[in-house]
Amino acid sequence: MRVGILSYHFPPEPAFIPGSLAEELARRGHEVRVLTGFPDYPGGHVYPGWRQRWRHLTRSERLTVRRVPRYAGGDASPAARLAGYLSFAGSAALAGRRYLADVDVLYVFQFPATTFATAGLLRLLGRVPTVLHVQDLWTGEGAAGEVGQGRVATTMRRVLRDADAVAVTAPSMRDLVLADGVAADRVHTVLNWTDERIFQPVRPGREAWGLVRRDARCVVMHAGTIGVRQGLETAVRAAAALDDRMDLVLVGSGAQERQVRGLAADLGADNVRFLQRRSPTDMPELYAAADYQLVALRDLPELHGTVPSKVQSALACAAPLVASAGGDTAALVERARAGLSCPPEDWAALADRFWLATTIPPPARVEMGRRGRETYLREMSLGAGVDRIETLLTHVAATAGRPGRSR
Repeated sequence: MRVGILSYHFPPEPAFIPGSLAEELARRGHEVRVLTGFPDYPGGHVYPGWRQRWRHLTRSERLTVRRVPRYAGGDASPAARLAGYLSFAGSAALAGRRYLADVDVLYVFQFPATTFATAGLLRLLGRVPTVLHVQDLWTGEGAAGEVGQGRVATTMRRVLRDADAVAVTAPSMRDLVLADGVAADRVHTVLNWTDERIFQPVRPGREAWGLVRRDARCVVMHAGTIGVRQGLETAVRAAAALDDRMDLVLVGSGAQERQVRGLAADLGADNVRFLQRRSPTDMPELYAAADYQLVALRDLPELHGTVPSKVQSALACAAPLVASAGGDTAALVERARAGLSCPPEDWAALADRFWLATTIPPPARVEMGRRGRETYLREMSLGAGVDRIETLLTHVAATAGRPGRSR
């Protein structure tokens, strides 16, 4: 098939799902055309060595990537984010009308940022069969300002109904999509995968061991964003209650880092330590140096249908988990028997899970990790995920436009 891929972010940005999908579909013999922007994530500035211009194409044997300009002012304000969304939509519509005109099927890596571009392309390309791979239905409080947020949500609902198939990344997200009026036979669960070239079981080196551990106490690590959605104040309070039994190591940064650091200082939580953001290639050794990986999400309805990417990364590395989360994340950890879970935003319950984690002997922790990796390989691997996406692409390319398939 000739497969078009629309994605707001694409490698060298940390956009592994669309990047690996494009490479794998090309490897399987499809002609793949990617339409994306110039790399600017997470800082909002175009990467060094890159310059935004109208015609920018890179080609390999079966894979072509076209990049179009978008607003990248480095400003994290709601207005700036909305400007980025809308400018990408305009550029994608102008370029995509010709660049994607003769594709057999269009795959959209669907974040809120992609919503306006998707709507524009569906109007311009007419009956091109479309598969949306929805990553996030949450536009975020103030993510584009009150007015912009409403526009994103309204447009996203229309795009969902217009697509020939919708892939969602967690079972509960399927319920949210169905509630938006999408027909049940068009909604399919496809769990995300991780970069299996990086995330696999390893032994920790001396440097990683020294960064993560101070003594023989149990170490729980949170790796990733320290933001509003994670609610890591809960984890700090829980760890502070067990300061003589375990360490909590937070690796990364984010909008709430100052508040979380301040809370740890106010509580005198000497067992809570912070490490700067690390390269993905460093993370498997850091995972291996810790005893557990923490997955924390706030108790928000829109997050119950979310499985953060760190879950796949940790499971692929055979790292046992402690999940302070509800919905699909907690259900996955429990079903895989890959760790412990408790309700979100309940520091006392999380302190109890931390205490229990410290009592579990190392061989049992290893067994948790082994079961988690088996679950990842069976249900979330690159091969399994691309198989499901390829099947959807093939199906909608063959059936879209037939009687009974009207949008």
